[in-house]
Amino acid sequence: ETPVDDEDVQIRGEPPWQTSAPTAEPYGPAWPAPKAMTVSDIDTVVTAFGAAARRADSAGFDVIEIYAAHGFLLHQFYSPLCNTRNDRYGGGFDGRVRLCLEVAEAVRAQWPAHKALFYRLSASDWVDGGWSIADTVVLARLLHLRGVDLIDCSSGGIGGPQVPHLPIGPAFQADFAATVRREAGVPSMAVGLIWQAEVANRLIVDGQADLVALGRALLDDPNWTLHAAATLGHDSEHALWKPAFGWWLAKRARVLRKLGFIK
Repeated sequence: ETPVDDEDVQIRGEPPWQTSAPTAEPYGPAWPAPKAMTVSDIDTVVTAFGAAARRADSAGFDVIEIYAAHGFLLHQFYSPLCNTRNDRYGGGFDGRVRLCLEVAEAVRAQWPAHKALFYRLSASDWVDGGWSIADTVVLARLLHLRGVDLIDCSSGGIGGPQVPHLPIGPAFQADFAATVRREAGVPSMAVGLIWQAEVANRLIVDGQADLVALGRALLDDPNWTLHAAATLGHDSEHALWKPAFGWWLAKRARVLRKLGFIK
């Protein structure tokens, strides 16, 4: 989470490439200055998103997600903390979200109507004067009108000299998903520090989100979903496991229960 510097060049021989952004303002002190994108540059990016969607369809994917959170390019455009342009892609809310909407249109035009399209947003910058959940609700409605099926609600990623204050804790971003679902009328997905089966299930049962996304929990435990099924009382006999594994695990469980080590 630091800029590429001379040490990186010496170690890996990878000098930094020229980055592009809404303006030429660097992220922070000692960071390289990006190139301020022209309207032609923006058109190229929109076209590239559409082409990527077409390739994803050809490759056989069933769901794709446009990543517009955590300081990535699309987030840079819609966040007032980063976008200080004064053309049609900057200024007020309508200008700052224009690129997000154009990308959604370009992707949906190349992505079959029967396949799901998700859009990941930073629902809040967690900084005064930055992007807010109220902004996210409005953008979610606009994206839904352009064929986006679900909003993946993360947060943060842009701060610059201002340090965002995230209230880190289990499922700490779930309220964003609930707000988008309730106020925008758009399906939502909760994500962020969700690793307990009971917590993930409760988010769905209580109607806070339509889906729950897991990342590092699955890196830590590739069999998380199978363990979750057992934890929630849906697979006490390991029937969902591959038979070659499930038979042995069920046998072990019976022995452990008989010995009184588990219930």
